[in-house]
Amino acid sequence: MFRRKPAAQTLRDAPVITAPPAPVPGTSDHISGIELVPVPCCVVVVREGVARLDVVNRAFRLAGLGTTGGKSVFVEDNAARIAAFVGSTDLRDEFEWEVGEAVDSRQYGVTLARRHNRAGSGRCFVTLVDNTIRYRTEQSLRREMSTDALTGLPNRTGFEELLESLPDGALAHHAVIAIDLARFSRINACIGSLAGDELLISVARRLKGALRGRDSLARTGGDEFGILLSVEDGAGDAFQVAKRIQSALSTPFRLSEHEVQVDCSIGIALGADNADSAEDLIRHAQFAVKRSQSTGRVEVYQSRSFDHAREQFSIEAELRRALDNGDLYLAFQPICDLATGRVTSFESLARWRTAQGIEMSPVDFIPVAEESGLIVPLGRWAMEECVRTLAEWDARAGGDCGTRMAVNLSAIQLQRDQVANMVRGVLEKYGISGSRLTLELTESVIVGDPDRVSQTVLALRDLGTTLAMDDFGTGYSNLAYLQKLPIDLLKIDRSFVAGMLADRDKIAIVRAILSLAQALGMQTTAEGIEQNELAQTLAAMGCTYGQGYLFSRPIEADAAYDYLMARNH
Repeated sequence: MFRRKPAAQTLRDAPVITAPPAPVPGTSDHISGIELVPVPCCVVVVREGVARLDVVNRAFRLAGLGTTGGKSVFVEDNAARIAAFVGSTDLRDEFEWEVGEAVDSRQYGVTLARRHNRAGSGRCFVTLVDNTIRYRTEQSLRREMSTDALTGLPNRTGFEELLESLPDGALAHHAVIAIDLARFSRINACIGSLAGDELLISVARRLKGALRGRDSLARTGGDEFGILLSVEDGAGDAFQVAKRIQSALSTPFRLSEHEVQVDCSIGIALGADNADSAEDLIRHAQFAVKRSQSTGRVEVYQSRSFDHAREQFSIEAELRRALDNGDLYLAFQPICDLATGRVTSFESLARWRTAQGIEMSPVDFIPVAEESGLIVPLGRWAMEECVRTLAEWDARAGGDCGTRMAVNLSAIQLQRDQVANMVRGVLEKYGISGSRLTLELTESVIVGDPDRVSQTVLALRDLGTTLAMDDFGTGYSNLAYLQKLPIDLLKIDRSFVAGMLADRDKIAIVRAILSLAQALGMQTTAEGIEQNELAQTLAAMGCTYGQGYLFSRPIEADAAYDYLMARNH
């Protein structure tokens, strides 16, 4: 009824399964084999250096790549590469192939392969994968990444690619113009972002209209544009285009209810002069536009200016390290009473001696500190070091050493720092009265932000400090502010004092300043006194204090203390 199952076969008894023999090219088995491949494929035979199709599948024919016995665009385009592959010992070769023109073009990934690596076998198997969609997607993404969405112009990336696409050596016959719209952020804040966008589009249209057909415009930043300019007459061509740009932007823009006047700064960099690469040329044009923002003129990049900027950047980096490492020190120049000759105070001056023992001039590093913002930590350090030194002198003298300290306050420091709180903290830390501290301000501080400065100055006055206006007469004095603010002392700039005895105009200026100070109830200090006769004349004219090489050069703390003791005791 039931059959016993046969005993399990051993491995030795199991049937042997072998792969079917490979189809012979040209046979029906081979043809039916490649028809199973879903992508275009074919077999190419090379005889006496001539390549021809041997077998193709249906996908190959439908793609219009050729038929057996007929012409094949694929073979015609790639005959040399196929022959080289067949003649080599390689088993595989892959490359990209484009067929067609413009919109109708297609991109294929091509693979040549064969079973044996014997050179001269005469045939190879070819598969083609259609990558057109992927390629067009990549092109579209690349186009989006290099195009400004608002104006449709190339953006910074697209502008760089435009320059990099120039043939070798062509950069020397081109220039880059950088354009920066003045006060655009303020305009944008006042009229709204939508109107700001409309303004940018209108500016782009006018700029485009001012250019020649062979020039290219890009929007390289929020309110920045770049122009790639072909030049024949060097800077002359670039200046002509810059003039047309200024003329195009001179007419106000009408935006709904607003009429907006747009000014711009223009910088030019010539490829023939100073560009090793596209990136350098753009960077040089942007450096020139920064100079244009300061001068108000069209500026052409000069390597010497760039060298100066690099030197300032180097100074900034070294100054930052010097502040961190405590490499700066204060020098002190005495200020003497012209009537008695006694030292009444010392002006503290920042000095920097590098690790190599080189003395850096304040003329070099103070402007860098102000531009970089390092003036804030530098000013804080100077204030604390000054008050600490005064406290140390008091301790050495066994009480009040009989002098005051004067410290300069930068306009940048007043704008960015809580100066009154900082000064209060330092005075409390070392137990020094505010009446022993003179704070020197420049006229530009008051003119720059009078309301903020007024509040700060009043807070400093509440600490009991003396307030002095430094370099009086060299800035843009506003006598109304001078009368309103609690200024105690005017310092007459050395440019009026030096050579005063031989110059009637200088004498008249000094006399006018002294009269003004007397009318406002202020004391005066004359800077730059180098001869005793000059000191006596100033004293006779009513000047209160004097400062200069006649009394002493700026000296370090120990020498200044010894000078004080010798002069006043």
